[in-house]
This record gives sequence, C-alpha cells and structure tokens, in this order.
Amino acid sequence: MDGQDRSIVESFQALYGRAPHVSRAPGRVNLIGEHTDYNDGFVMPAALEFQTLVAAALRPDRRLRVRSTSRPGDYEFDLDAPAPRGGLWADYVFGVALALEQGGHKLKGADLLVDSDVPMGAGLSSSAALEVSVGHALLRLAGAPVETIELAKLCQRAENEFVGMRCGIMDQYIACRGVAGHALLIDCRSLEARPVAVPDEARIVVANSMVHHALAGGGQYNARREACEAGVAALKARLPSIRALRDVEMADLDAHRGLLTDLVYRRCKHVVAENARVLAAEAAFASGDLNEAGRLMNASHVSMRDDYEISCAEVDTLVSRAQMLPGVYGSRMTGGGFGGCTVSLVEAERAQAIMGRIKDDYRAATGLEAVIFACSPGAGVSDLVL
Repeated sequence: MDGQDRSIVESFQALYGRAPHVSRAPGRVNLIGEHTDYNDGFVMPAALEFQTLVAAALRPDRRLRVRSTSRPGDYEFDLDAPAPRGGLWADYVFGVALALEQGGHKLKGADLLVDSDVPMGAGLSSSAALEVSVGHALLRLAGAPVETIELAKLCQRAENEFVGMRCGIMDQYIACRGVAGHALLIDCRSLEARPVAVPDEARIVVANSMVHHALAGGGQYNARREACEAGVAALKARLPSIRALRDVEMADLDAHRGLLTDLVYRRCKHVVAENARVLAAEAAFASGDLNEAGRLMNASHVSMRDDYEISCAEVDTLVSRAQMLPGVYGSRMTGGGFGGCTVSLVEAERAQAIMGRIKDDYRAATGLEAVIFACSPGAGVSDLVL
C-alpha cells in the first residue's frame, strides 16, 4: 500500500473499529471531444493516476453512513426510506446507492469513508470518481458482480436524476473502464470503445487554472444540453431520421441553418465539428502524426471558446501560452467548462521545461499559481489490494 492507501485504512479502523474493503476509481482528462457525449457522439478521455478511495464495511441495518477525510460532516441515508437530495457532496454517494437499488441490486447497510486526491472543480471528474468508487464498494459489500458498463450507466443516472446534473456518460465510463497507457475512443451511443495508444515520445500535461467551476449549481451545463436538444428538434423538420447531433453532418447543419437561432446554431456547430475532430484525432494518433493531433486540439479549443462559450479568460491564457511554446503539439480546455483545467500534448523530452514555462507565464499574466503535472493514462475502477 502507498501512503494514501494506508492512511484511509488506518482512518477507517480508528473511526469504525474494524477493517474495511477499499475500492478505487480514477479521475480523468479528456484529450478531445467535449460536450459530445450527451449528443450520442465520440469522446477520447484517459483515466488519471489521481484517484478516489472508498473504504467500506457492513452494518447490521440498511443505513449508509458516510464521512470524508477532507470534508466536514457525518451523513446518513436510509435505504428503506430514501430522503431527497440535500445539496451536499454526500448526494453523490446516496444518489449512487439509490440508482443501484433501482437497477435491481439489493444493497446492505455500510459505513463509508471517502478519500480523494482528484482536484475538485477542476474539470477532472472528481464527481464520477466518487460515484464509481462508491458504487463499486457497495456492490462488493452486497456480494454482487460488478459489470462496469452497467455501473457507469447507473452512476450517470445518479448524477442526472438525483444530483440534477445532466451529464453524459463519458466520465463514469472512463472511470470504470480506463486502460493503462491508453486513451479510449468511446462511442457514446453504442458504448463501444477502442484503446488509443499515446506514443512514448509524447506526454499529456494538465494545467489547473485554479478557477473552479460548479456545474450542477449554475445551470450553464444543462443550458448547453437544452440548446442541443432544441437544435435536433428543429432540424427534424428537414432531417426526420436524426436522433441526436451525432447524426448531423456539417453540410446538413449549414443547409438548414435558417431553422435555428444563431445561438442554437453555434452550439450545434461545435458538437458536429467536435465529433469529426475526435475521429480525425484517433486516426492521427494511430499514424503517429502528433502535429495533426495537436492541430485538432487547438481547433477544439477555439470551438469551445467561440461557439459553445464554455471557456474563461484564465483558461484561454493557459491555452494560448502553451500553444506558443516549442515542443507543444496542441492545447485545449478540458472538462465541462467555466474554469478548471487545460490539457496539452507535448514532446516528452521537453515536458518539464514546458510545465515550468507555462506556470511562470500564467503567474505573470494573471497573478494565479497554476498546478501543473504530466501524466500517463491509468486503469479504471478496481479493488484496492490491502
């Protein structure tokens, strides 16, 4: 066990007086494919080395009690008399339990302790890491098999219906099924995925702007989804076979632009173009064309900034500073938007120098201290071997 692993076991034993089972699930960074998942489109995320751990042990009743090593509060939830959400972080835990029960899994009561080093509000999917690790732990305690795609679906359902955040399935999927050393090309309609190898000569660099978002609270994320749905509803008048923006080509979108308001058109334009960029990026990685992969990442950021309008000044500064540096193939915002992180594809041998330069340039431009790290894609949810 490493330090984080040992600490949560010791803390759990001190709190509850018995040894726990521990589940782990990773955060994620999305290389390309933003806001395409809830449009039945394509995404290319990678699991991170950052992880959320959930230590759990059975109780004799049907209550869940949850604490965190980093957040205050001691929360309880009765599986036989579910309460509505309370607007607290524990909603993610109780929402998953409720979704599992509604999905046909008879759970048992448990004491839970959560520990995470996934940065919160940074666009690295701390919420999905929490949901998936909780779901995995509860299924293990119940003696139920863990089917990872089903777990991803139920965790997404918890966030959509209990927390009130209408996210797509990307974050939960990669937390469940990440492949070490690879990103995943995920088809969010069929839920099929293909591993995409990241060449050894490249590194993934993530920069946290330290501008934090709260997607479930402001309604901006849900508003983007509603605009996409409005676009599909309008386009169906001329394109009756479409089910989602996944089914729309750019030529069709432009031909029927008159059916859409300017705002809805620009939202749809981003998604249609982004789907094409994801598939082109997969081909670029497969052929080793890192310059093309980087060009597509740069174009993705412009689209998110101008058409989807989910960036912010600090994130734009991080991206523009990175894009100007020798050894950077491409850089873009990653995550839901309105703050959070950027992801850059860089030459491996220059990664450390690039990170230092981005940090210095960002401080000079904004007065903020970015947290920057290089990462290798990790694996999805698993038991922690104690």
